[in-house]
Amino acid sequence: MKERPIHLLGHEVRAILEGRKTVTRRPVKARLANRFDEPRGQADIDAGYPFVECDDGYVSAVKLCPYGQPGDRLWVRETWARIGIAQAPDQEWVVYRESDNRTDYGGPWKPGIHMFRRDSRILLEITGVRVERLQNISEDQSKAEGVRLYTDHAELGDWYHVDGIETYSSDPRKSFELLWSSINGAESWNANPWVWVVEFRRVTP
Repeated sequence: MKERPIHLLGHEVRAILEGRKTVTRRPVKARLANRFDEPRGQADIDAGYPFVECDDGYVSAVKLCPYGQPGDRLWVRETWARIGIAQAPDQEWVVYRESDNRTDYGGPWKPGIHMFRRDSRILLEITGVRVERLQNISEDQSKAEGVRLYTDHAELGDWYHVDGIETYSSDPRKSFELLWSSINGAESWNANPWVWVVEFRRVTP
């Protein structure tokens, strides 16, 4: 088993803490993605996901996932701070910007990239890895990405949205599309890139 860091944005952290997010999609780097698009043999077609050529023939692209394999773990980097405690000058707290009710600390915050392993509060175990085109995402997978059902006005029917994005849709896939585009750029959805699909469950650190 290996452990690796993964940086998550605020809405992703909240969705995991609330039990709504059990999968993440990350773009495959262009150089490797281009290799996926090269013509392959029948094995590629039968398997339904990319293979890449190596010295021994072909290897599943899943084996090249930089986030790990099933059974590996990801420790989450998020926006955080280390603060002193007035009542105990020799002690410090690590506090988190998302869903941390221990303090009314308002910043300045440190970006997740500067978080140490010992300060991470969220540990994820990878349960599945695959490669697919971005637009192949299903309704259920969109919900598993943390898309939330908007329930304030039940008379309008089922509408979905993502925290921090003031746009709603009756289609959870459309809500995920809006989220993806807000992070990766307006044309990133239409490009339909190869993505790593990393499924996980939260475990006790």
